[in-house]
Amino acid sequence: MCRWLAYTGSPLPLEQALYSPAHSFIDQSMHSRLGAEPTNGDGFGVGWYDAAPTPGIFRSIEPAWNDQNLRELAQHISSGHFFAHVRAAIGSAVQMTNCHPFRHGRWLWMHNGCIHEFSKFRRDVALAIDPSLYPEIAGQTDSEILFLLALSLGLEDDPPGATAQAIGLVEDRGHKCGVRDPFQGTIATTDGDSIWAFRYSSEGKSRSLFFSRDVPTLRQLYPERRIFDEVSDDARLIVSEPIGDLPRAWNVLPGSTYGAAGKAHEELHPSPLDRPPSPFATSA
Repeated sequence: MCRWLAYTGSPLPLEQALYSPAHSFIDQSMHSRLGAEPTNGDGFGVGWYDAAPTPGIFRSIEPAWNDQNLRELAQHISSGHFFAHVRAAIGSAVQMTNCHPFRHGRWLWMHNGCIHEFSKFRRDVALAIDPSLYPEIAGQTDSEILFLLALSLGLEDDPPGATAQAIGLVEDRGHKCGVRDPFQGTIATTDGDSIWAFRYSSEGKSRSLFFSRDVPTLRQLYPERRIFDEVSDDARLIVSEPIGDLPRAWNVLPGSTYGAAGKAHEELHPSPLDRPPSPFATSA
């Protein structure tokens, strides 16, 4: 599986989130403690927002720990809203078009997990993608298909509803093909203002996901840590596994829930991930 990190708040050099803390995100690419495997070396990607109308992305098939271009960029790019992802490939090639995050307009999307036995029903799911979005399929991953499916189902207007419907369609198609537990994963998506994070699996054993406690609380808990004085009160990190060495800095996002953080969300409150029937669920 993979590891991912999402940040929103006052502008922060990417290096501080990716390289600086103990058990940093880059360290997790080599020595993950909570992933399905310890090494995530099949490529990486970062996506960030600045003054440009669309987010920038940088992706590579190099292991994140060994890419000097990533380290150089991370030292010079500051952003108040960014994603990072390190990949452990499952059934798809190690190539740049399979690296996360994926982008459409102002939207970014990344995923840790998999759609089990996806080859059995990939065609059925792909055909539910809006024809205008279908040509955007550039890689082989289930994650990219899921992103375009969620966009087709209204992600830009209702991220929780569209993501839930996309997962519901995957489960429906998988069950029809005899796949018992089709979906496993955590998902992050953003429009550059808010981040929506999802944790769900069909079998009820979701991959790990954590979000940082609110900054005012962290300042009280760890007054000696200057980093909490440097970031805004609304700053949040959402991660596959904790970074740093402060055990009380993190809360677990419960399974089968989602949360939102960003300019329009003062706090991240987990909410049930309801999976209404997809509008395509009863079609042949």
